[in-house]
Amino acid sequence: MSDAPGDQESLSFAPPSLDEQERMVEALLFSSVEPLSADEIEKRLPRGSDAAEALRLLEVRYDKRGVTLIRVAGKWAFRTASDLGFLLRSEEKTSKKLSRAAVETLSIIAYHQPATRSEIEEVRGVAVSRGTLDLLLDLEWIRLGRRRETPGRPVTFVTTEAFLDHFGLESVKDLPGLQELKAAGLLDAQPSGKFGIQTLPVEDDVDDGEDAPDPDEPELF
Repeated sequence: MSDAPGDQESLSFAPPSLDEQERMVEALLFSSVEPLSADEIEKRLPRGSDAAEALRLLEVRYDKRGVTLIRVAGKWAFRTASDLGFLLRSEEKTSKKLSRAAVETLSIIAYHQPATRSEIEEVRGVAVSRGTLDLLLDLEWIRLGRRRETPGRPVTFVTTEAFLDHFGLESVKDLPGLQELKAAGLLDAQPSGKFGIQTLPVEDDVDDGEDAPDPDEPELF
């Protein structure tokens, strides 16, 4: 006795097994140059697939492996396990370090975003050079935010998904807290100034401009 037409149609569109869905998601994430959201993954899977469940199974499978599955700004990506970072030090040494000015500026934007240029300068106590902001924009760790509804309507700066991805954060809420920063020596125990930010340690500087702006160059922001 043959199946009814409706039954045959439902069987022909049956989704793959969860094991197969897990393999598909694994392939998508390994081949993607950027983190993918569950919705983006599900759109690429066969009809009826459950991307969220496949991601959960995959996360368990890669737990405590050399490569782990993490969430970055609400999206998913494979990354080297944090405790194995020492294996990549040889590659890190070939990269130029950010200057002190760039690290301080990035830190202020990350913790107080959206932040205007004048607000960054107020916290640092010195003028922010065009080169410092240009460098962070070129790295795509910050971007322009909405203009403030204040006289002059200054632009604001906010961090990006690329910033979260680079530092392995799911969101800015995962940034170290006040007590953690104090324990690491990045904040004064007795804050001085508006936010008590202390100079952050940086090994090498890159030439991203002096702190004082060049009077002969037009300001971009």
